[in-house]
Amino acid sequence: MNHTPQDAVTQKDKGRSDADRGGESQTEEGSNPMSLLPSSRTGERKIEHVRLCLNEEVGGSGITTGFEHYRFRHNALPELNFEDISLRTVFLERQLRTPFLISSMTGGSAATGAINARLAEAAERRGWALGVGSVRAAVERSELAFSFHVRDKAPGIPIIANIGAVQLSYGFGIEECRRAVEIAGADFLVLHLNGLQEVFQPEGNTGFAALLPQIERVCRMLEVPVGIKEVGWGIDGDTAARLYNAGVAFIDVAGAGGTSWSQVEKFRNSDPIRRAAAEAFADWGIPTADCITEVRTALPQVALIGSGGLKNGVDAAKALALGADLAGFGRSLLGPAVESEEALDRALAQVELELRTAMFGIGASDFKALRGTPRLIRR
Repeated sequence: MNHTPQDAVTQKDKGRSDADRGGESQTEEGSNPMSLLPSSRTGERKIEHVRLCLNEEVGGSGITTGFEHYRFRHNALPELNFEDISLRTVFLERQLRTPFLISSMTGGSAATGAINARLAEAAERRGWALGVGSVRAAVERSELAFSFHVRDKAPGIPIIANIGAVQLSYGFGIEECRRAVEIAGADFLVLHLNGLQEVFQPEGNTGFAALLPQIERVCRMLEVPVGIKEVGWGIDGDTAARLYNAGVAFIDVAGAGGTSWSQVEKFRNSDPIRRAAAEAFADWGIPTADCITEVRTALPQVALIGSGGLKNGVDAAKALALGADLAGFGRSLLGPAVESEEALDRALAQVELELRTAMFGIGASDFKALRGTPRLIRR
C-alpha cells in the first residue's frame, strides 16, 4: 500500500504527539522529530522518503551487499588487550575517533531538520563523520537552510554537504555548490549520482549527458574537497577512475544490498507503468563489497567510503578490511534517530562495540592492522 506523507509513519514512529495529527509542531527535547510538518514541495518529498524508508519494504530483492561472501578467521590468541584497541583514523587529513560515517539521508523540512540535528549531536558525541541529505532545497529556498544547520551541533567532526550531480545540468553551478557547503558548515561536498532514482521519481531530472566535465569544473574550482557518491546501486572501478581523473577527492561507493531508491520511488509514483517497471530493477546494482574491492584496486590512493546496506560493525570491519577508509551507515540508523536520542546513541555504540570485538577476534589493534589483515577470507 502506498502511504501518503500524512499517514505513512506508523509502526516505527511510536508515541506520536497531537502534532502528528495536525496540531502544533513540537521541537523540545524528547519530542518526535516526525511530528513536524514539511514546509515546501521538496521538503514534502524528503519527509515522504523518510516515512517510506521506515515503513515500506524498500530494500532490493535478489541482491545482497556481498559481505556474506567474506568471513574472518578467528585468532584464539590475539596478543592484545581489548581496551587497547583503537578506532582512530584519518580521512582527508581530518582526525576521527572512529572510522564511521552517518551517511547522507535527509533535510529540507522542519521534521527532517530535527532528525539532522539529532544525528549531528550523536555524531559529535561519538566521533563519527556526518553527511547531510541533499541541500538543494535550502539552496533554492533560503528559509529551509535551518534544516541543514548542523555545524553548531557538531563543531568537532567532519561534515559532508550534498548536492545531486545532475543539478549541474539544471542551472546549478559553483556558486550553488559554495552555498550548499556554507549552509551545512561543511568540510567537504559530495555530488550524488542517482540516475535510476530520477527515472522513477515523479519529479525526476534525467539530464545526465555531459555531466563529467561539469563535475570536473566543480572539483577544480570549489575551495573544499569534492567527492562522488552513488545512492545504492554502486560505483565500479572504471567509473571511479574517470571521476578521480576529473579531480574527485573521495568516492563513496554506496553499493547495492541496502535501500533501493527505485523501490522507494515506486511507492510515490502514480504512473502504473513506472510503478510496474520499478519492480524489474529490484535486483539492480553492484554489491557493496564488490564496489569496494574494485575501486580500491583501480585507485589505491583514493579516499574511499564503503556504504550501502551495512547492518552492523562486522560488516563495517569487512568493508574496512577490503579497502574502505570509512564505513557508512544510513537507513539502519534512521529508525533509532526518529525514535529518540537514547536509541540513536545505543545504535552507534553497538556498531562501535561490534567493530572493536571483530578487531579483537582477529588480533588487530588499530585501523592499519585491520586494513592489512590476512584473516579476511572469501568463503
